[in-house]
Amino acid sequence: MRVVIAEDNALLREGLVLLLTSSGHEVVAVAGSGPEVLPALLEHRPDVAVLDVRMPPGFRDEGLRAALAARKEIPRLPVLVLSQYVEESYAAELLGGGASGVGYLLKDRVGRVDEFLDALERVASGGTALDPEVVSELLVRRRDSPLDSLTPREREVLQLMAEGHGNSAIAEALVVTERSVSKHIGNVFLKLGLPPSDSGHRRVLAVLAYLNNS
Repeated sequence: MRVVIAEDNALLREGLVLLLTSSGHEVVAVAGSGPEVLPALLEHRPDVAVLDVRMPPGFRDEGLRAALAARKEIPRLPVLVLSQYVEESYAAELLGGGASGVGYLLKDRVGRVDEFLDALERVASGGTALDPEVVSELLVRRRDSPLDSLTPREREVLQLMAEGHGNSAIAEALVVTERSVSKHIGNVFLKLGLPPSDSGHRRVLAVLAYLNNS
């Protein structure tokens, strides 16, 4: 894959470059500040972008803003956002676009190499990769939401779906059959007022977008 990395911490940036190149990917550009990000993305149009949320000069949301701007110019540009902390509003804004190919991970996930690379490939292929802590924040941030009607098991299934897991992985994690998982997923979509269907990354994004904007 061709990757653009935007990260102001030089040590982490170089670590990402080394990790990705040693895994067979091509890092086509790196950016160390917010203003560098969008031009790099528009010039190289990578298979996936790995972006820090807070970058110079303001250390607010420069990386995220660049990601959102790039996705307007390059529809469906896969973006994996890294953050030091769970920043709920930033995650909600990124997911609010409702498009495929979105990831939001805490930076400590990078140290878990296999998990990070799996998340990157999932995002690049149009799927989702949401940090479990981010998902938890999104799922509990509102009261009197449609989530109140979900059973504990349905909430577990929804959380695993949002993290990017498929039916078989959910079944294995919960020690149930795939048929049971499909039934729970159908119930989740029905209770959220969405057409019942099998799990899929785009539909998971639709659920999260619905929750974020309802």
